[in-house]
Amino acid sequence: MTKPLSDKVINIKPSGIRKFFDIVSEMKDAISLGVGEPDFDTPWHIRDEGIYALEKGRTFYTSNAGLKDLREEISKNIKRKRNIEYDPNKEILVTVGGSEAIDIGLRALINEGEEVIIPQPSYVSYEPCALLAGAKPVIINLKGENDFRLKPEELQNAITENTKVLILPYPNNPTGAIMEKEDLEKIAKIIIENDIYVMSDEIYSELTYKEKHISIASLDNMRERTILIDGFSKAYAMTGWRLGYACAPKEIIQQMTKIHQFAIMCAPTTSQYAAISALKKGDKDIEIMRSAYNQRRRFLLNAFKEMNLECFEPHGAFYVFPCIKEFNMTSEEFATRFLEEERVAAVPGTAFGESGEGYLRISYAYSIENLKEAISRLKRFVEKLRKEQK
Repeated sequence: MTKPLSDKVINIKPSGIRKFFDIVSEMKDAISLGVGEPDFDTPWHIRDEGIYALEKGRTFYTSNAGLKDLREEISKNIKRKRNIEYDPNKEILVTVGGSEAIDIGLRALINEGEEVIIPQPSYVSYEPCALLAGAKPVIINLKGENDFRLKPEELQNAITENTKVLILPYPNNPTGAIMEKEDLEKIAKIIIENDIYVMSDEIYSELTYKEKHISIASLDNMRERTILIDGFSKAYAMTGWRLGYACAPKEIIQQMTKIHQFAIMCAPTTSQYAAISALKKGDKDIEIMRSAYNQRRRFLLNAFKEMNLECFEPHGAFYVFPCIKEFNMTSEEFATRFLEEERVAAVPGTAFGESGEGYLRISYAYSIENLKEAISRLKRFVEKLRKEQK
């Protein structure tokens, strides 16, 4: 056999996030601000439910779609917080994190060669998953002057007769941008007129700081053409539990479940029992974590202002996306030098698409102590670079 590997897989670039994470993990006294993982422990009532499930021997397969009790709690939660009704028996699928939902959602919708519109900068998995599904990714480069929101004219210009899906990544990773209701209404009008579908990744829906998150699926005539994706990793500090879900019309969920059935069987049973407690009792936990993130967000924005480093105000997720264009180096060069010279890992904006050039993603899902030390080092680094330019 002379060519054992798939060209499609070989041509997909590895994640730009993991590169810096792997380096910093072996670097003494380094601070990592690169990974989007809450520094909080999973709340005890959630862990207790997982422990109890193990003690009771609940280590069996669940139904492919997930525990019925969990799907019912997801349905109640979506109705209560986003005013959308989903049938827990036919329109909700529990997945291995939101990432699996993205993958199988695209595979369920896409025919070979159809186009998926992906606004960038955005989460690193969208484009590879689209390619693996046989789609042609069509990239919209979002602009800092628009606060990285998707504008209706940008969407309209990207649509062709082959367009099938728009991925809507808000609240946004890496920028922290959000879409308000009036923004979504303009986008929804174009989607309906062009008869396309939306994959709305709402994994950061609980982490907004000024405006309450609005799902595009809650708008008139949008529920039937939207796959809503969410999960437990960010809001409940449950990254390692690997649990997410998708909500969509039953025809779509049925096909997603088929793929899930053959590839995964079911999401982790222990995690599913724990997630029931998260949804039933976790609102106060979210409020505590969101308040802490907001404090860190304000600290970073004020620090950037003091060092005259341009950064638009993010209203969601737990990232800031400062602009480093003044230093006349690529994002990769800036992040590499910052890591080597100050031992702080941040992620170059280009890890999230070409439009991330000139930006740096800094996660504030870290303790305020770590952030203060990292910002002290960033200030020193920025001052050094400005002296070099003189």
